[in-house]
Amino acid sequence: MSAGVDAHVHLWDRSVNPQDWIDAETMAPIARDFDASDLSGMLASTGLDRAVVVQSSNSLEESIRLAGLDSPVVAGLVAWVDLAAEVGPQLDRIRMNAAVPVVGVRHLAHIDPDPQWMMREEVSAGLTVLEREGLCFDLVVREWQLPQAIHLATRHSGLRFVLDHLGGPPEPGQDRSGWASRLRELARRPNVVAKVSGLTSGLAPGSWCAADLAASVTVAVESFGPERLLYGSDWPLAELSGGAAPWKSAVEALLDGLSTVERARVFGGNAADVYSLS
Repeated sequence: MSAGVDAHVHLWDRSVNPQDWIDAETMAPIARDFDASDLSGMLASTGLDRAVVVQSSNSLEESIRLAGLDSPVVAGLVAWVDLAAEVGPQLDRIRMNAAVPVVGVRHLAHIDPDPQWMMREEVSAGLTVLEREGLCFDLVVREWQLPQAIHLATRHSGLRFVLDHLGGPPEPGQDRSGWASRLRELARRPNVVAKVSGLTSGLAPGSWCAADLAASVTVAVESFGPERLLYGSDWPLAELSGGAAPWKSAVEALLDGLSTVERARVFGGNAADVYSLS
């Protein structure tokens, strides 16, 4: 398979932007800083050549720093802005002297103190600005928030939504009927695409195999089709469940039934189109 794009990675410098969610005891493999040189090594191990860096904290300062990364492996940035405030001036600050193009925006809605954050009118106004700017909005949500995502995608039909981690399907062996029904409904909105990423979060290294994830990936392929799926490693969080290389191998095995052209779309072509990567 030719080199492509990893649509979901993170980079952080905790001395500048603390990542308080990282527990040094239970998350030791990622309890350090990760920069573009680390990313380059990871991509080489998975046979890909570029990545989309995604914000990891609701911090404008973090997004400004990430936009300043000057590396050929960083293809674009999904930044954070406060969508409930004036969006334009925040984007201007991020873009000032940026080396990385801002290709989208994300808010950690799955952990926001307001469980109805996505339903706020001021947030909707901010999404309208993203549509005008030609940017995407990444949805990072729990299963119970998928109805809110459906509402947003319906209301903002001209905005491209990118569902991270397939909307958080249940772990292997658990009932996934509710998640599958909601995912299928969201996929009926043509302005929504989804990332095959983060499915091993919470699974210990060696405790899972590709077959354990087959049911969730099958639902995603049937719902979105290969033309609306993006591969993402969710690295360095992937290190908590064995690493990016085993995860990519698992996804390749699960998508083995697709044609060569379809797999190339999932592993790079779709990300390039969705995020308008140069």
